[in-house]
Amino acid sequence: MEKSIETIWNEGFLKNDALIAPKLNDLYNRKSIDIVEQFKRMYKINRIAVLAFAFIILPISFLVKIPYMGIGIFILFNVLAAIADKFGKSLDKIDKTVSSYQYLLSFDKWAKEMVSVNTKLSTFLYPYVFIIMASGFWFGSIGGDVPGDRLLNYLLLEYPNTYLILGFPLILIIIAITIISLLAYFGGRIGKWDLNLVYGRILKKLDTMLADMAELKA
Repeated sequence: MEKSIETIWNEGFLKNDALIAPKLNDLYNRKSIDIVEQFKRMYKINRIAVLAFAFIILPISFLVKIPYMGIGIFILFNVLAAIADKFGKSLDKIDKTVSSYQYLLSFDKWAKEMVSVNTKLSTFLYPYVFIIMASGFWFGSIGGDVPGDRLLNYLLLEYPNTYLILGFPLILIIIAITIISLLAYFGGRIGKWDLNLVYGRILKKLDTMLADMAELKA
């Protein structure tokens, strides 16, 4: 029968090492269980929240007449939920037949890979969000008024010499490209900061505990 997490830690992260006091061993076992289970709960809640937001934002976007933005966000959040679900399944597949210390090492490796992948995705995520939001507000409702046309008419009226490229003011294109470039450049850092805001406290505890356990095993 496959071992549960509790069984792993009941056996102890140091196996039968008699040099370590049983109370200290038990303390690290209980703290390890708390870290892993707390992270799993948070990760599951966040995955559900992302998917729920996708299905909430879609009908709201039609009600407020910015459906293009809603459709784009809906697609994005479903992709993010699918990626998170894939990581969630790989987390459940971590080998539970090893000692609790080895299990935590595997969990730490998984966490670092999850952070790395999401950080890289953020390079494209934030520019995509900006493009979707700008497009949503510009094109407005499907089959209805186009707010972008009203803005364009205003600019041409106030600044008749405005240069257009494919019907878009050059100045707005330059501004948009600048914002997209900045978001792409800083996207990874923003994504890492965002993940750290959610999971940073737990992952910091994990690093500290692994360092302590490694020192005890040395």
